[in-house]
Amino acid sequence: MKEQAPIKPHSDETSNSYKPVELEKYWQTQWSRNGIDRTPIPTQNQKRFYALSMFPYPSGTLHMGHVRNYVITDVIARVQRMKGKAVLHPMGWDAFGLPAENAAIERGVDPSDWTNQNISQMRKQLERLGLSIDWDREQTTCHKDYYKWTQYLFIELHKSGLAYQKNAIVNWDPIDQTVLANEQVDSEGKSWRSGAIVEKRELKQWFLRITEYAESLLNDLKQLKEWPQRVRTMQANWIGRSEGLEIDFIIQDLPQKKIKVFTTRPETIYGATYIVLSPENKLLNELINNNLKHDVNNFKKEISKLTNIERTDEGRISNGMSINLNAINPANGKTIPIWIADYVLAEYGTGAVMAVPAHDKRDNLFAKRYNLPLKTVIINDKDELNKSDILTTDGFLKNSNELDGLTIFEARKAIINVSIESGWGRKKIQYRLRDWLISRQRYWGCPIPIIHCPTCGEVAVPKEDLPLVLPENIALKNNSRSSLSLMKDWVKVACPNCGIEASRETDTMDTFMCSSWYFLRFADPKNLSLPFSSNAIKEWLPVDQYVGGIEHAILHLLYSRFLTKALCRSGMHNLNEPFKRLLTQGMVQSITYRNPITGAYIKSNMVSDKQNPTDPNTGQKLDVFYEKMSKSKYNGVDPSHVISRYGADTARMFILFKAPPEKDLEWDESDVEGQFRFVNRIWKLINSYINNRTVMLIDEDKYLNVIRLNSDLNKSEKDLRRAVHSTIKCISNDLDKGLQFNTAISELMKLTNSISDNIKNSNEFVINESIVVLIKLLAPFAPHISEELWKKIGGSKSIHLQRWPTFDEKALVIDEFELIIQIKGKVRGKILVSTKLNDKELKSIALDSEIAKKWLKGNIPSRVIVVPQKLVNIVP
Repeated sequence: MKEQAPIKPHSDETSNSYKPVELEKYWQTQWSRNGIDRTPIPTQNQKRFYALSMFPYPSGTLHMGHVRNYVITDVIARVQRMKGKAVLHPMGWDAFGLPAENAAIERGVDPSDWTNQNISQMRKQLERLGLSIDWDREQTTCHKDYYKWTQYLFIELHKSGLAYQKNAIVNWDPIDQTVLANEQVDSEGKSWRSGAIVEKRELKQWFLRITEYAESLLNDLKQLKEWPQRVRTMQANWIGRSEGLEIDFIIQDLPQKKIKVFTTRPETIYGATYIVLSPENKLLNELINNNLKHDVNNFKKEISKLTNIERTDEGRISNGMSINLNAINPANGKTIPIWIADYVLAEYGTGAVMAVPAHDKRDNLFAKRYNLPLKTVIINDKDELNKSDILTTDGFLKNSNELDGLTIFEARKAIINVSIESGWGRKKIQYRLRDWLISRQRYWGCPIPIIHCPTCGEVAVPKEDLPLVLPENIALKNNSRSSLSLMKDWVKVACPNCGIEASRETDTMDTFMCSSWYFLRFADPKNLSLPFSSNAIKEWLPVDQYVGGIEHAILHLLYSRFLTKALCRSGMHNLNEPFKRLLTQGMVQSITYRNPITGAYIKSNMVSDKQNPTDPNTGQKLDVFYEKMSKSKYNGVDPSHVISRYGADTARMFILFKAPPEKDLEWDESDVEGQFRFVNRIWKLINSYINNRTVMLIDEDKYLNVIRLNSDLNKSEKDLRRAVHSTIKCISNDLDKGLQFNTAISELMKLTNSISDNIKNSNEFVINESIVVLIKLLAPFAPHISEELWKKIGGSKSIHLQRWPTFDEKALVIDEFELIIQIKGKVRGKILVSTKLNDKELKSIALDSEIAKKWLKGNIPSRVIVVPQKLVNIVP
């Protein structure tokens, strides 16, 4: 990237005053004007690097979590650019969703206006950080030039059978009045956004068949060696692969009906004493008679108040009822009763359980409550029954006919073979993962491009008619289902196939649909014919470094992997996994004050005594702790305040130095001040040298050649060169292998100290090298001050287009050391000697030294002890 015109430094050459806000604004303007951050067209043999942060929801306000995420990615992008790679570092906005719709309703404005205003505000805030983002590739998911392609991809999925609609028991958020995917319900059964207790309802909804990819999603986790193990484990657990046996239980008196049960413990079939159906199991309606329907419906109504977490809690005593039917155990022909119970869920397995209460905790509690029989079929050894009536570990079979005496694993193999040969069982692999529910009953989302025709059924909107645009000027209402269904003129449409009157789909897509492919669009953002070309994907993908929060481990990351694989299978590209390397950065925490009695959070500025904090309203003692920054906890720190006071470079340096990137960071204003002092120290050090210089060489090869020609360096010069090249090596390793930005900045501090210590006794070429290297190494972390200092020492092109320094192994060699001279074990002085000297030579030098002569006073030593490379002890 060539600059369009020579650029002068912002400050006067002789100025020693560091004014970060003015300086940073100046350089941000210059970078934008010269397009320094635009993605280059790679040369034939140039390596590519794709650096990406998970794009934000445009709330309108940047928080410190954003700052940490984007600064981390920016450092990575800048380093790779200096290493000569063509770098793609884009940004966009995850702009659809309920928060914008609700905010617009509260303010009486259009969600589009509200969102665009927030985007404009947040972009300005991001620009103040000095991020090297290619804004020419900016994408906004709520703009029709983006969601046109989201709809295009939906049609592709629909065409291949991966997008479908069905009636299903779904998670319903009673506050936001919309359905939620399983992944959007937390461990307490609450909505991930509103916090409402999620209800169960049966609705007709759109799904994506992610379960078809369960095996590859699980197996390919092994390929993601540069992902955190924690994230891979979370995804593996969510996918939840189980191998077992599916068994048919014929219903007595209804031989044409059978209940399919999946079990991972088929060897316990002789211990099954009842069958349990989920109350939502569709087979139930075919089995119960009219006399039971009222009771069953009441039972369903009661359990609809429970979350799935509560229903499946192993320690909870479950509720149930008999449906007055029996099933026939296919292994022994005996009849066992059929019940329904709240601890069985329709969406897991087959929605039916073969209950073995002697060997399963939940079955056991249920059986005891309703006086159902227990039958022990596993014992600890062949001679004695286990005293406990619940044994789920290893053992031998008992009371199991032909399986008696076999181990659990022998019995499992035997009963599987018998079931297959007899035709009442089959091997099956089951997954915990369920298809992705993408329907949302709200306005502010991507419209689903489907038309419902009474004759043709589901018809996709023709691709040439995309985008299907959201209607404008809708009167939105709080807590109401999709306003689209009220737009009769918009809903009514002619069927594209037959021309008769039909209706549009009024649900919109889950926002995760929009955010699960945006990284593909960044590779080809100006394409007007397709969402992306396969050549663009081949050139830039997979993303080399992806940065985002651990909270996206299942939702966004799993969905993105699925869509990438689905689009690969459809022939749109040849990419199997979207993200090569993943960093999940820790949270930014701040001091928080909370009243332990009332639970109320207290603003920091209302706490007068920080040593003994009390509630200003009640006088009660407050709890003080670090917690994630949040508006509701009054512990947030406005990034704009920090930047206005200290500058963006200081904010960046603090956020990178305070903690390793994967760990939580505790905000402390005094540490910010410490980083400001360090940055200011670099400014003064280099300006002082500039003001007193006689020569300044920018070309690395030239000053290195001068140094090599003048190889007779003194100790200060050798120490300084060693510090310079040790720093290059350490920082390069820190950034390449572990992304340890905190230790890299620590190395910059050491180098600064070394320059200060050795500058007076070093020649100008060695000092020159150290100054140039310091600025280059500082550049990715503090881009503005580095650019300014680079221009002040005479640099032509931007510092960010310079070559990343490489270390000189020879400079790291220590060829001298300080030899300690002891007299009778006491240190009397030190002398500088070569590391190549042997023990005899060290002894001779020590005895001839002025130190020895002073303390021996002409006496002949009785003993001389040499510790190689360390000391000589002279005993008179």
